[in-house]
Amino acid sequence: MNGTTDGMTTTRAIRVLIADDQPLVRRGLALILTPDPAFEVVGEAGDGEEAVALAHRLRPDVVVMDIRMPVLDGVAATGRLAAELPGCRVLALSTFDMDEYVVAALRAGACGFLPKDISPEELVAAVRVVHTGEAAVAPRLLTRLISTYVRTPERPGPPPAQISGLTPREAEVWRLMATGLDNTEIAEAMGVSGSTVKNHITGLFGKLGVRDRAQAVIVAYETGVVEVGRPG
Repeated sequence: MNGTTDGMTTTRAIRVLIADDQPLVRRGLALILTPDPAFEVVGEAGDGEEAVALAHRLRPDVVVMDIRMPVLDGVAATGRLAAELPGCRVLALSTFDMDEYVVAALRAGACGFLPKDISPEELVAAVRVVHTGEAAVAPRLLTRLISTYVRTPERPGPPPAQISGLTPREAEVWRLMATGLDNTEIAEAMGVSGSTVKNHITGLFGKLGVRDRAQAVIVAYETGVVEVGRPG
């Protein structure tokens, strides 16, 4: 097994499953990750159905998932993995940056996305970030994507109970997050420390019932906390 040993401490390699209907793309992604001892490519799938089946059998930490595949597309496969294997993180791949299917994948539970023309370094960094539970999407790109494809209802109803239960600080962090600020920028805007921002984010994720930044931003637009054309 790949991994690094430092004295008595062993760091287990990140187990990665690659799902893409193009064999050449799968092989290219595997060739990027395999030489790095921090990763172990445990399998490859040619469609979403196979990806879900292999994930159950191989228990990868991260699935690099093409969004558009035959049999079962990447969005549906992501939704199944989020429900059936919540410890498995999905990193979605798309041919285009601006793609409504990317938002659908994020809504379904993907922890991030990358366009297929990314560099090897960007792929390696994104897999590491997703494995830690963070969202591998640049905050401003995330906001631009979601504001393009998620619409605020014309007559929003009363806020769900979990939203009204946010503290004022959590609500402000959420609003700033939805406008595209990263944690450092949020801390500067609010005059607090980065660790305080992280604590507020943990609290609001729990109250909103979302698993990451992408889903939190989607909910912000869907409920009218932030409206398209009005960054707050």
